[in-house]
Amino acid sequence: MAKSPARGSSRSVDDGSDGSALTKERILVSALEILDRDGIDGLSMRRLGKALGRDPMTLYRHAPNKAALLDGVAEKVLEQLVVDTDDNDWMTQLRSIARHFRRLALAHPHVVPLLVTRPLATPLGMRPPGTLRPFEDILCLLSRAGFSATDALRVYRALFGFLFGHILQELQELVERPDETDNLLRLGLNRLPIGEFPLVRALAPVLASYDGAAELERGLDILFSGLTSTLTSPEGRTDTN
Repeated sequence: MAKSPARGSSRSVDDGSDGSALTKERILVSALEILDRDGIDGLSMRRLGKALGRDPMTLYRHAPNKAALLDGVAEKVLEQLVVDTDDNDWMTQLRSIARHFRRLALAHPHVVPLLVTRPLATPLGMRPPGTLRPFEDILCLLSRAGFSATDALRVYRALFGFLFGHILQELQELVERPDETDNLLRLGLNRLPIGEFPLVRALAPVLASYDGAAELERGLDILFSGLTSTLTSPEGRTDTN
């Protein structure tokens, strides 16, 4: 007959041999590490269980399936995106948010699809609350700055529409073509028929010296200039030109 565990030495069913509890936080941290190293296809409950030293079946108590696990990872990354809703300079704050989002994306490039494309398959009302926190906070920031609710939404959509496009472009430069040197890019462009691609060929020096941080700033300048000229300003002035 098996002996009952001594009183006071009982261990949670999620505890490992070292007595450490298996929490959702530990699971997400480990899942993010696997994603950063091996991408979404490299993450499985089996591999995650092995990394945590647990039977994969125990993970389902915290994440019912891989989709829920991916949502949790997205929440974990986005919770680092801090929005100062009390900042009186809304453009400066949005610029700070954009820079921070870019840094997060570059630090976790394999998580970007979870932030950019995965939400397209999930209705807004069914997304994890944590992924909607930046949305709520930015609306709050803009509302306090004096924008109407509708214009605040337009600003948010314009900002993240630009950010998503910029991040995907920059990651294509950094991740998909890491071995393409400036010389290789120039050589490839110069092989294009000049009669068909005169403008692309002329941009070879610019394309070869892509600077993601500088491009982000230029894009934000253009975006904010357009927003301030077409939306009702916090002071209530509308430019009708």
